[in-house]
Amino acid sequence: MEKVWLKSYPPGVPAEINADACESIVDMFEQSIALYSKSPAFYNLGVTITYQQLDHYSKAFANYLLKVLHLIKGDRVALMMPNILQYPVAMLGVLRAGLIVVNVNPLYTVPELVEQINHAGVETIVVMDNFAGIVQTALPQTSIKNVILTQIGDLFPRPRALLIHFYLKYIKKKIPALQMPTLSFRKAISQGEAFSFEKVLVNRNDIAFLQFTGGTTGIAKGAILTHRNLIANIMQIEAWFSNILQLQSEIAITALPLYHIFSLSANCLFIAKIGGLSVLITNPRDIPGLVKEMRQFKFTMVTAVNTLFNGLLNYPQFSALNFNQMKVSLGGGMSVQRAVAEKWQEVTGKPILEAYGLTETSPCVTINLPDLKAYNGTVGLPVPSTDVIILDDDGKALDFNQPGELGVKGPQVMQGYWNHVDETKKVFNKDGWLLTGDIASIDPQGFVRILERKKDMIIVSGFNVYPNEIEDVLVHMPGIREAAVVGVANGPAGEAVKAFIVKDHQHAELTAEEVIKFCRNNLTGYKIPKYIEFCPELPKSYVGKILRRALK
Repeated sequence: MEKVWLKSYPPGVPAEINADACESIVDMFEQSIALYSKSPAFYNLGVTITYQQLDHYSKAFANYLLKVLHLIKGDRVALMMPNILQYPVAMLGVLRAGLIVVNVNPLYTVPELVEQINHAGVETIVVMDNFAGIVQTALPQTSIKNVILTQIGDLFPRPRALLIHFYLKYIKKKIPALQMPTLSFRKAISQGEAFSFEKVLVNRNDIAFLQFTGGTTGIAKGAILTHRNLIANIMQIEAWFSNILQLQSEIAITALPLYHIFSLSANCLFIAKIGGLSVLITNPRDIPGLVKEMRQFKFTMVTAVNTLFNGLLNYPQFSALNFNQMKVSLGGGMSVQRAVAEKWQEVTGKPILEAYGLTETSPCVTINLPDLKAYNGTVGLPVPSTDVIILDDDGKALDFNQPGELGVKGPQVMQGYWNHVDETKKVFNKDGWLLTGDIASIDPQGFVRILERKKDMIIVSGFNVYPNEIEDVLVHMPGIREAAVVGVANGPAGEAVKAFIVKDHQHAELTAEEVIKFCRNNLTGYKIPKYIEFCPELPKSYVGKILRRALK
């Protein structure tokens, strides 16, 4: 397919970026540190660190890893913490030491943690004390030798740090009692400060992250992301927004966890590249707390998934915030529903720019136009140096507006899955396209529309039914706060549509019959849910994606 999307590019956005302009993520940070040393880099719970402080702390942590723990280049270090100041410090310290970051979800169960740690061959983990109980239980089954324990206030002024720790441990009882031997993150920084920092040679083809994902084939795997992969994606984003985002001026609300690829790339890395400030939100599920933090800043950028946008919109005080400075509301991670997008624009005056990506693509593949006027139902255009294709079940290219599996090529595409040769072969076809597992179409202007995950598509009497389409209709109905749709077995017809619905508080009397009637007026017959189940909440992942597989 010809790169028709280039004709729709914003003025000044290049067709290609130079993915080799920077040698490593470390070099990129060092450039920002030199340019913006006195500027605020990261904020959390009332405390801000500058780029100069980030430089100092991360060098000290790198020294500790290399000269006290004696790790060697290529060793994997797991980071298991929410959005706190220690995350960017530890991340940059690990990379400066020539090591590989393995991001771990702090909400993992013991079996999930054991599987990821052992698969990645991790011997050192940095964990926030709230979540250390899981590490302690998992420890005998893992390869871990060093547990570095951090408290939420380790980079706070000492009185404030002690007060917060006392509150969490003795009042809220959030911190478990531990019997396992641990090392102190605070002491690690102190010990590392005793050494002079000697730069480790890190090049663009070195692995930066093993980013674990269910991927396109279901089982957890570590996507191998090199320094070049991440730098390419950061430069693609920077080129895309070069007309509206300014150096040393942007303030990003970082509510999605940094251990997830979307927030890691769009917030932590990209915002640092342009010298901005990331406002780290430790608990995004606490909507009142999130809005309280947002009220303190003239924020210019918000990144979120659909459920977080929806959660904010359903909190009355959110609409009272000042949105005059906001330039970008970036949506990704899951489909943004039209009803949510339209309400967001009504409240904030700004549209949600829906983007699309995968862990395997570092993550960004497409983004909507920065000057988008209103929700358009697409995920935008492929970013510079990115090629996309739509393939049928036989691997043949399809024409415009025909649905098929989306394939991607570009410098941001991973090298493969860590120690999973067979899984890697499954996702790259003979022509080198990364097969995303997503059903999509492309229009003649180059805009990509994601129809559904291939595995989530429902077959009703031979017709393809896309859950996203039905969910989008359902959430437009007064009384429905959230909805999720799956296919269930239905004899000779193959499958039937089942909808799980969360009512809003004002419509507790809503009935299944009313929902079906609404659907009859808005959907073709075979798309109408045959079964309706009301539930108090929907199962979600740690970033807020609705888990259809759990509903099935």
